[in-house]
Amino acid sequence: MRWLDALVAAAVAMLAVGAAVAHTGGTTGYATVSVAGQSVRYALSLPGEGLGDATRDLREFAAAVARHVAIEADGAACSGVPSETRPPSAGRPNIEIVVLYACAAPIRTLSIRDGIDALLGADHHTIADIQWPGGARQVIFEKGQRSASVAIASGAAAESKPTSKFVFYLRLGVEHIIGGIDHLLFLLALLALSTSLWQTVKIVTAFTVAHSITLSLAVLGLVDVPSSIVEPLIAASIVWVAVENLVAPTGAGRRWLIAAVFGLIHGLGFASALAELGLPRDALVGALVGFNLGVELGQLAFVVVVMPPLVWASRPGRLPRLPRILSAIVALVGAVWFVERIVAL
Repeated sequence: MRWLDALVAAAVAMLAVGAAVAHTGGTTGYATVSVAGQSVRYALSLPGEGLGDATRDLREFAAAVARHVAIEADGAACSGVPSETRPPSAGRPNIEIVVLYACAAPIRTLSIRDGIDALLGADHHTIADIQWPGGARQVIFEKGQRSASVAIASGAAAESKPTSKFVFYLRLGVEHIIGGIDHLLFLLALLALSTSLWQTVKIVTAFTVAHSITLSLAVLGLVDVPSSIVEPLIAASIVWVAVENLVAPTGAGRRWLIAAVFGLIHGLGFASALAELGLPRDALVGALVGFNLGVELGQLAFVVVVMPPLVWASRPGRLPRLPRILSAIVALVGAVWFVERIVAL
């Protein structure tokens, strides 16, 4: 059946690409912008990993940030000078940079142009908390929205937009699960032998509950497991489930338990996307709820797309070997990731 060969070839090509792009995507930074009189303090926190060569020389990078983040007071440019740089440490995985801006007069309207995408790529996000005496506002700088203006009214609090913050974290969660090819391959291996709606519901629910627990504990700082341990374990979980599909297919009935056990590990992987932002504790709960819901929505969309063809193929006279073929491919990709992540330790 030539079309089956083509399907398998396409799956191999897709998974090969997935192996190269697992856990890739735009970086996200967190900035605190403090306004006082004629001065602005811009403090930027970035994840210590995944920035490439851009931050190899922190002083040079700080100077570049000062050039690419333009701040104006009432239409007049303010001059920025790098003030502090802090590399990652054992208790703090983020890079921190502080730039001080001096303006010609007390600020009534603050304008910010975030051009860090020129340094870190077009998909970079910056979540900026802008604070001044009597007010605060959060702005999200991302592709298509790199500028913002804020009226600084002394003694009057500006309106925050909690809905826009929630939507951002919701979208970040969806992007993380859809872009996290390793998580999706794990789900594919879990569901490959599922033949009923109830079986699928049990597997997905167990995985969801388990990763939500460890995601919450890790983001709230109650559990701390290094990514150097978590990432190889995630790859190992993919290999385990895929190989089990091949050597013990009758074990699909207890697959929900496997989903729960390994879901605890995957939750720690999800947590890294939020923990690296260096968010203040009062922002964590909202970020956690939105991000986790986004992960679940992305996961649900994947299940809705994947399950119908798998159920169709499992019926007599159709493609009964397809789940085993997919499991073999997933096991191979997971093994490659596991070796890569162990070697990178």
